[in-house]
Amino acid sequence: MLKHFSTVISIEVDQNLARNLPRSFPGKNLTVINQDFLDFNLNSISLPYVVAGNIPYYITSPIIQKLLLATNPPVKIVLLVQKEVAERIAQGTGKHTVLSLFAQNYAQVELGPVIPKSEFTPPPKVDSQAVILIPHAPIIPQVTFSLIKIGFSAPRKKLLSNLAAGLRAPKTELQAIFTKLHFNLDARPADLDLKDWKTLAEILQKR
Repeated sequence: MLKHFSTVISIEVDQNLARNLPRSFPGKNLTVINQDFLDFNLNSISLPYVVAGNIPYYITSPIIQKLLLATNPPVKIVLLVQKEVAERIAQGTGKHTVLSLFAQNYAQVELGPVIPKSEFTPPPKVDSQAVILIPHAPIIPQVTFSLIKIGFSAPRKKLLSNLAAGLRAPKTELQAIFTKLHFNLDARPADLDLKDWKTLAEILQKR
């Protein structure tokens, strides 16, 4: 990164790593901040910026949400995550998750190179893959994700059942809405794309 950018800011939660990292790059324009990235104030960055990181699985979703919902989102985001997670973020028709819908709502999502586990020391149990996010204006409003989360409350169940329980709405009424929208009555939450959820939310709001 120091070869490609005039300034590099590294956010490192481990105190020892944060202290030792600058010593490995003497004379370089590197700033190391010892802090949890989720607590870091992105508004402290005034210029257009790119984010790159090798992130742990358990905070992948919070990190992506923080970056894409920022008032000054990055120009580009490149995250190295578990290969399975990268594929999940980029999932398409019939394979959507709440995370993939969120990411695709706020960014163009691309899969980058796969990094074999043998490239790491010590080697992890699984391969990693880069996921590339190019932020753009949201396709659907953030409020619609409340409905999406209800729909995914039981991902393997039929969407009609999840919505009926979560919205406390008569299933017959929801079936009529699905029929009007030409939705499959047996659809699972993963079957709907962003535009489907937007249309469904708009109709439900008029109930």
